[in-house]
Amino acid sequence: MSEIKVNSIKGVGASAAAITVNNTDGTCTANITNNLSNRNLIINGAMQVAQRGTSVTNISTEAYHTLDRFNLFTENSAGRLTMSQVADVHDGFAKALKLECTTADTSIASNETLGIQQKIEGQNLQSIQKGSSDAKQLNLSFYVKGNANATYTCELRDIDNNRINTQTFNVTSSWTKVSLTFAADTTGTFDDDNANSLQITWWLHAGSDYTSGTFATNTWATRVNANRVNSSSTSFFDSTSRTFFMTGVQLEVGSVATDFEHRSFGQELALCQRYFQLHNNPMARGYVPDNNARVYSLGFNFPIQMRSTPSLSITQTGSTSHQAVVDGSGGANITSILSSSFSKFCAEYSVNLDADLTDFRPAVAEGAGSSTRSTDYKFSAEL
Repeated sequence: MSEIKVNSIKGVGASAAAITVNNTDGTCTANITNNLSNRNLIINGAMQVAQRGTSVTNISTEAYHTLDRFNLFTENSAGRLTMSQVADVHDGFAKALKLECTTADTSIASNETLGIQQKIEGQNLQSIQKGSSDAKQLNLSFYVKGNANATYTCELRDIDNNRINTQTFNVTSSWTKVSLTFAADTTGTFDDDNANSLQITWWLHAGSDYTSGTFATNTWATRVNANRVNSSSTSFFDSTSRTFFMTGVQLEVGSVATDFEHRSFGQELALCQRYFQLHNNPMARGYVPDNNARVYSLGFNFPIQMRSTPSLSITQTGSTSHQAVVDGSGGANITSILSSSFSKFCAEYSVNLDADLTDFRPAVAEGAGSSTRSTDYKFSAEL
C-alpha cells in the first residue's frame, strides 16, 4: 500500500497551512475560515415564516405584507401586485416568495419605486469589519425565477455612512442560483447597536430619479439616488403577466457562496419574533374597574425579547366577534385597545368591551380555543 507523508498542506501563495499534521499521533488541524453555523446574516431566507399571512392582494403601499423580514416597498406607481408565500419545491427548498403584477404601469414617472428589502441590525454585522483595513468581502446568494427573462438591480446600502454598492442579476423562467460578491469597504464602520445599518434591496421597478445617473458595478460610493438602479433594468410592472419568485437568500462573509444554511422552523420563527409577534387570544389577567365596559391591566411576557419597544394593533379574526373577557359570572367581547404600556420584554394593556362586567372583579381574557370569538394581537418592532 502506498502512502503520502506530509507535515502540512498549504495552498499556492498562501501564508499559512490549510491543514497541519501532528507527527506523533497523526491527528490534523484544519484552518477553517468560514463558520459552519451562524454564517447567514439573512433571517427567513428559505421563506418559511409568514406570521402575518400567506398572501396579500392589490398592494400599493410599503409594508411587511406577508413573509417575515422581507419588506416590500412601492412608491408613486399606478402598478399593483400580489405578494405571497408559495409552495415550490426545488434544491432543498419548499417555500418561496412570489410577486405577481396585477395592474401594469408602463408610463413610469421619475419618482416611482418597487423593491424587496431586508434590513439588518448593526450589532449583527461586526464580523464584516467594515471601515477598517481588515474589511471583508460579502457574498449574497439567492434563487430566482420569473415568467420570462428579466434583469434587475441588487443594492447593498450602508445606512450608517450613506454608502451603496450595486450589481445587476438575471432572471429566467427556471430556478437559477445567483451569487454576487461585493467588495470590502474600508470606509465607514457599522454602528454596534439595534438599528438598521445594512439594507439589502432587490430593485424591481424604478423611475429616472434612480436610473439616470452613472451605474457603477460593485463599487462602494456615497449614495446618489440617480446612480442606484441600472437604466437597462426590467420593470416588473411592464405587464400583468410578470412574476418574480425568490428563495434561498444568504448573505455571508467571504467571496464565494457556500451551501445554504438551513435552520429549523423553530429557530427561524424565534429570529423573526424579535421583530414581529402574532398572538391569537393570549390568556391574560386583569380587573374590572368602576368605569363602564372596560378591563384594566391585562398583560403577558413575550416568549422572545423584541428588538425594541413594539407597537400594537389588533385584528378581529373570529367569525362573530372579538376575544372574550369573563369575570366569573358574565362575559363581554373586546372591541378596541383603550391604552397600552410596553417594553421589549412584556406587554400591558387595557381594553374597551361591548358590554359592562361586574365592577371590581378579576377578569380573564379567554384563550385560543374559540374560533367565533377571536382576536389577533400584532406586536411590531421592525427596523
